[in-house]
Amino acid sequence: MFAKAFRVKSNTAIKGSDRRKLRADVAATFPTLSTEQLSEVVPNKEELNIIKLYTHKGEALTVYANSRNPILFEMEKALYPTVYTLWAHPDLLPAFSTWPPVLHKLAGGADLMLPGVVVPSSGLPQIDRGTLCAITLVENRAPVAIGIATMSTKEMLAAGMKGKGFTVLHTYMDQLWSFGDKTCPPTVVSLEAEPVTEHAEDEEQDDKREEGKVPDDNLPVDPSLQIDIGNVNLNETIESPEVGENEEPAENGPAETAEEDNLDVPQELEDSRSPQEQMDVLLHQCFFHALKCKVKKSELPLLTSTFLRNYMFSCCPKGQQIDIKKSSYKKFSKFLQTMQQQKILQVKELSKGVESIVDVDWRHKSIRSFSVPETAASESPSQDSKGADGEQLYHPPEIIPLYGISSKMAPLFQESGYNFVKVNPILCDCLLNKSEQYEISKFKWDDLLSRCLDQLQPFHQVTFAGHEPVVRKGNIDPIDITIAQRSSNKKVTIIKNLELYGLDPQEIANILQQKVQASATVTTLPGAKDRAQVQIQGNQIHHLAKLLMEDYQIHRKYIQGLEKAPKIGRKK
Repeated sequence: MFAKAFRVKSNTAIKGSDRRKLRADVAATFPTLSTEQLSEVVPNKEELNIIKLYTHKGEALTVYANSRNPILFEMEKALYPTVYTLWAHPDLLPAFSTWPPVLHKLAGGADLMLPGVVVPSSGLPQIDRGTLCAITLVENRAPVAIGIATMSTKEMLAAGMKGKGFTVLHTYMDQLWSFGDKTCPPTVVSLEAEPVTEHAEDEEQDDKREEGKVPDDNLPVDPSLQIDIGNVNLNETIESPEVGENEEPAENGPAETAEEDNLDVPQELEDSRSPQEQMDVLLHQCFFHALKCKVKKSELPLLTSTFLRNYMFSCCPKGQQIDIKKSSYKKFSKFLQTMQQQKILQVKELSKGVESIVDVDWRHKSIRSFSVPETAASESPSQDSKGADGEQLYHPPEIIPLYGISSKMAPLFQESGYNFVKVNPILCDCLLNKSEQYEISKFKWDDLLSRCLDQLQPFHQVTFAGHEPVVRKGNIDPIDITIAQRSSNKKVTIIKNLELYGLDPQEIANILQQKVQASATVTTLPGAKDRAQVQIQGNQIHHLAKLLMEDYQIHRKYIQGLEKAPKIGRKK
């Protein structure tokens, strides 16, 4: 309901009579609230506002909010609590648990399928069809969503825990949550701990023996975020909003489920996911694969753009590629922010406009329990190319010159069958000048090839790591470096065409600015709205050449203007 932006019609302070009516309605809707708890939900003196809004589907709703957060919303004369209210009163509604990867699907507007519901050893809460319920994550009782049950508990069990279980109304991280102060769910300890699989216990004991110490279980880390998502890969759809049709968690936890149910996902069910859901699954898989197998502590801090380009892209299974814009996150920074909220890593802006990963919690259960897909392990190269200092290197695009057949040359390839020896009428018309037509009857192979190439149109093919090849007409423009003179005889270095080689002009400007301690700016390239140029004070061609050819491995033949570097005097 709140997966997309809504439109606010009005926002007014609540009056005394309306406050009393609201308190009475809340008491009638939630009879388990004590008088004291009721005063916390609808306080006597604290400012409350009534907000009238329309959802993206045109539904009219009323939201009640305090000075910080929305606390209730009303739809068709029924009251519903927000996650902010449920965090203060986690036992207000009967609760059902699910796995954390499912949360992003729910926030994107998906309903909760029954196979995505975790059945505790004590059994499910007894409810009737149409009951308003809270949805929590395993090991944390802080609700992250609310929904209306489409079946009673008996009907759920009779259906074998398959089918749609809850129509989700509101979630943590949706637009209604964003209307508040955007705090994260608190840690509310589960009343009954879920059983730990034998595999998990063995893994933990191995870690203890290796380190010679017992990890501190009392660290203030949200346990709801420390769950097993080791099976989040292309063959297992635990993140799908239709997770119910593909996975059926048993009472013994995710390890047994993955082993029994997810090794053979029917193709028709796999295809039922939307492209956005599939991209989210791929994004999570490559993220955890890169952290677990490729990134080393010595490589931190690591530019987020480098992490995506050099680490995550290389973890993509064959025939697939990451496209952030096709995921529910839309931006890589938003995805990393979500991972940071889960305390998996820490991202900081070490220099203006440049974010870096400064810390990774490799002991986080999400990383430890992640299993690298066999297909990904077999397809990925055994060793990634690294520099002498162990730094992961930028992989330059592979560029192949190609030739397209013009209309004039088409008859040659149609009739000759590529047998270029004897000059026939077609070869004569295509390759010979009028003065040569009566003099040349045969070609040498190199002469024939040279003449043919002169008549063909140049094309080029660019292939970036993790992407399909792209063929463009003409020769690729080189990275153009020029020196310009400004006022007071000051020189500036101007760099163009970086985008053609998969380089971000803003990132290059920030790196150069940091290296040479000079002012750098990025402006739109005149005559090209989608292209930019970098301008930095002074003649910085030496630093730029080292950056492009050594750090990014761009071949010298694709860089124009290196000869304009300042001459270095001989040392005496």
